[in-house]
Amino acid sequence: MTMNIDRRQLMALGTFGLGALSVPASASMMAARGFTHGVASGEPSSGSVLLWTRYVGNGDVKLTAEISANAEFSGARIAGEVEALADRDHIAKITAQGLTPNSWYFYRFIAPDGSKSAVGRTRTLPEGPTQRFNIGVVGCSNMPFGYFNAYAHAAQNAALDLMIHTGDYIYEYPVGTYPSKEQALAGRAPEPMTEIIQLADYRLRYAAYRKDPDLQRLHQVLPMIAMWDDHEFTNDAYRDGAQNHNAGEGDWDVRKRIAERVYREWMPVSDKDEGSPRWSEYQIGDLATLFVTESRITARDEQLDLAAALKGQSDIQAALAAFRDDVWQDTAREMIGKEQTAWLGSAMRRSRASGTKWQVWSQQCVMGRLNLPQEAANWVAADAPDYAKQRLAIGALAAKMGLPINFDSWDGYPQARERALKAAQAAEADLIVLSGDSHNGWAFNLETADGKAGVEFGGHSVTSPGLESYLSGASPDVAARTLRETNSQLQWTDTSNRGYMTVALTPEKAMSTWHFLDTIRSKSTALRGSASQTVVRGTNSLG
Repeated sequence: MTMNIDRRQLMALGTFGLGALSVPASASMMAARGFTHGVASGEPSSGSVLLWTRYVGNGDVKLTAEISANAEFSGARIAGEVEALADRDHIAKITAQGLTPNSWYFYRFIAPDGSKSAVGRTRTLPEGPTQRFNIGVVGCSNMPFGYFNAYAHAAQNAALDLMIHTGDYIYEYPVGTYPSKEQALAGRAPEPMTEIIQLADYRLRYAAYRKDPDLQRLHQVLPMIAMWDDHEFTNDAYRDGAQNHNAGEGDWDVRKRIAERVYREWMPVSDKDEGSPRWSEYQIGDLATLFVTESRITARDEQLDLAAALKGQSDIQAALAAFRDDVWQDTAREMIGKEQTAWLGSAMRRSRASGTKWQVWSQQCVMGRLNLPQEAANWVAADAPDYAKQRLAIGALAAKMGLPINFDSWDGYPQARERALKAAQAAEADLIVLSGDSHNGWAFNLETADGKAGVEFGGHSVTSPGLESYLSGASPDVAARTLRETNSQLQWTDTSNRGYMTVALTPEKAMSTWHFLDTIRSKSTALRGSASQTVVRGTNSLG
């Protein structure tokens, strides 16, 4: 059972180290000295947790990390010494060991001159019998589109034990591209102004995002388990390239290595050598095993392009049929790759054999099958850009042939999806898939040719616009209802709200709740509403 924490200790966090939060994102990052970006924690186990901070001094600076069972740090112990290395953008990370399972802790870093970082709060995972555990899920946080109100609300949610970030923590675009200048919120333009390509570019972009007070606060009060999606690299990334990368931007492998390096610097995640496995698992007592996989740069094949396949074809229907049967269903195409799929299947079998109740798989992209309703071709607004009209027209035509709307999701890799879900079936898993990327909320029953395989809870975005930006000619209720009627696996969807998701796990059931923020255009934690979906253990089906 989750341990409660003294309310006075929570309140104490509100006054520690918040001066740094007022520094605007446009300020020069190297002008700052000392602790510049708060603290963060991540990758907890039952006896350890990774601690993060950034300290800018003259060259490398040795810091001391303290950890305590209370916010006053009475009886605190030294977790260790760690250097904030100039070569690592002045980032310091250390894993505190020997901690008590299922316990809240407070931590801070101390510089040689005696100055202290903000105080962070974190917790370890439970061991043994566990009756409840609450996970927050966030993703797709494009800074210029609006305020990170979802982060602010999640940071105030006293029921949460852990945050998962499903990816698109930053966006790589130059200012004025996505969003456009007209769409962008004043005062939310991150550095640098240009697209991020070089090492310094990626570092500046993370530094700008991490100056946001709501993001800092979320990291300050909860441990996070995170994995990148595409925009931490560039749009629609895959193993050998990306939609938003061209020859003039240099070698893709170099850019890929830079992006991963900076992600590992700025996020509360473990440093790993190039080529090391990027997947991991976390044991939440006997309640759940959490698996985290990587679906962008390890093994993913290039996304299919239906418009390109149809270009110049005189018989569109025949071209669609050939594309569907020969290209789309190609068994050789991979999303997470053979090695990662094999690991996942083996890990789920071990989890089940140990008596663990739930097998929770956090990954990046929507897994449920999603075809575009025929009516959607008429839902685009008259003043919508041509690319939006074309995408909907092609999507409606493809749907007639049984083809999906989005080839960047698992729908673009149907045989790879079948292999992964059949591995879950072979393990007899009580599978819950957590996903992001799409910017909208989804609840799917996942199936293979052999039947039920699990359920999916897809989280909506913190700020990035979703399907409603294409379907602006239809009301959200009409769009949601028609999508459900068109797609048998889809049990619920929301196509109009920004926010975050929480997943409450108990031995008998798991309930996902989507929290809808009232606005992202001004600072507010007011909610517009919420929606929930529940799966009972042993059913692999929402109901």
